Amino acid sequence: MKAKYFFQLVALSGLWGMSFMLTRISAPALGPNLSAAMRMLMATLTLASIMRALKQPWPFAHWRELLLLGFLAVAGPHALYSLSALNLPAGYGSLLTVMSVVFGAFASSWLKEETLTATKMAGCLLGFAGAALVIRLGPVEPTPALIGAALVCVAGAAFSGISTPYLKRAMSRMEPLAVTGGMHATALLLLIPGAIHDLPSAHFSVKALGAVTVLGVATSGMAYWLYMRVVRYVTPVAALSSTFMSTGFGVFWAVLLLDEPTGPVMLAGGGLILLACLLISGLGPFTSTFRRS
Repeated sequence: MKAKYFFQLVALSGLWGMSFMLTRISAPALGPNLSAAMRMLMATLTLASIMRALKQPWPFAHWRELLLLGFLAVAGPHALYSLSALNLPAGYGSLLTVMSVVFGAFASSWLKEETLTATKMAGCLLGFAGAALVIRLGPVEPTPALIGAALVCVAGAAFSGISTPYLKRAMSRMEPLAVTGGMHATALLLLIPGAIHDLPSAHFSVKALGAVTVLGVATSGMAYWLYMRVVRYVTPVAALSSTFMSTGFGVFWAVLLLDEPTGPVMLAGGGLILLACLLISGLGPFTSTFRRS
């Protein structure tokens, strides 16, 4: 694969690194379900406008596949990330979402999209160890609420990772824009019941609405479309490398803008997670992992 796709993933990671921080602003004010649904609404409107401008039709014939992708890749992860953001610092969330690479490796192996070697297995074990270290010994006291939120975040990462080989397969049948628009639209439908539940207690502050707008338009709509264009040319696990590259950005934004605490143990746990993902993906702009499938 050309190095340009690697650097595109790096650029997207810088943008995605802000996602958990923005969710920490929107979810407590709007409610986790309404926050996720509004994010999907903004993303769907953005993508629908692009599809209209490019005169690209909606892929209605693939609605069953898009419903599955909307649940696994979008609705499930973002609903769980929003729920975990009520009690989980943004830096923790950014680190734990990297676990999607581990789950993606297992899913890709099961679906015969990747080979799960001994090195990748070792990386998976390191990833779980790093996540446990972050949860148990980070700079924030490991209360039951924090541990529960961390487990919810890891569950969201599992959905995201499992979806990646399915996204790769969808690229053989649909255009990236059609897939992205279709799965965000179906995700919105799936999230409406929860949004209605949160609506009576939602606090529509300017700050929360601004955060969810940026999440929907930039980090979901535009960024996911660009990401899907890259997914077409790389292996599933290589595509997931953007998740762990966004980790560093996520922790940086959380410390810089939210003044969240960090410490050597948390950094050590994060280092184990990143090392795990390097072993799993064999990441590098010129490595064989980044090959056209």
